[in-house]
Amino acid sequence: MLDAATEMVTKNHAEYLPTLIEIPARDVTFDDGVTEASAISEVKAKAGDMLARLVRVAGVLRDRFPKQVDKEIKAVLGKGNKASTRDLAIAAIADPAAWLTAQRKLLTTTDLGDGTAALSFDGQPIFAGALTLIETSDGWRIRFPVDLVRSSKYWPDSREEWAVVASMMLSVENALKDFERDLQSGAIKNLDAASSRVGRLVGESVVAQSIIYAMMKRDGEDDEVPAVDTAKTGDAVSDASKPGKSVEKKKSNTTDKPSKVPTP
Repeated sequence: MLDAATEMVTKNHAEYLPTLIEIPARDVTFDDGVTEASAISEVKAKAGDMLARLVRVAGVLRDRFPKQVDKEIKAVLGKGNKASTRDLAIAAIADPAAWLTAQRKLLTTTDLGDGTAALSFDGQPIFAGALTLIETSDGWRIRFPVDLVRSSKYWPDSREEWAVVASMMLSVENALKDFERDLQSGAIKNLDAASSRVGRLVGESVVAQSIIYAMMKRDGEDDEVPAVDTAKTGDAVSDASKPGKSVEKKKSNTTDKPSKVPTP
């Protein structure tokens, strides 16, 4: 499966990468008739389009700055585990095939004999062993640890939330399209400028969609009805029903005697 993922990228078919990820769906149908399984499939399809655009942009970037890209890739791969996040980001954008091929050497699997396999990177279990492989009818797939993250307030739980995640993938793809247009127009003069430009475009897209998603999650929490403290309520009711306790009436200033009327 890992070799298949590398081959997809090297042969410019990164759109198929999300098909290698297994995300279990609940047996849920939303109000518009869409099932959670269909919503997840939509997200994976949008993610595939985004990754395909990334590989295409990487090709344009290599054609535009071939010497700079080769130099950067060699420098990043030479750092190994000491490479910074910026180094890895540039390498993944500049030449994802070369970067993934290098990472593939550090990925290993251990068959657990029960239809699953442990996945390790550089000898260490990924996410403390939470990220594993599972054997399906379509072959081995990376099993996303849904059971661990579903309880998180950030995991999509409604049709609208899954739609925002899909929209986020589309926003990143559109940002990459804008970046590709800038590259081809000659507005970007070197690799450093390219990394800054794509970082800003993608960052703005992700932030905008993240704000929308966070607001949806917050609104969902606000709609929850707070639990009533039945213990206190019960005490109040029982106190009111106890004999001997009554509400005092205010004394009236009037009397039963008729008021005197002055004689003429």
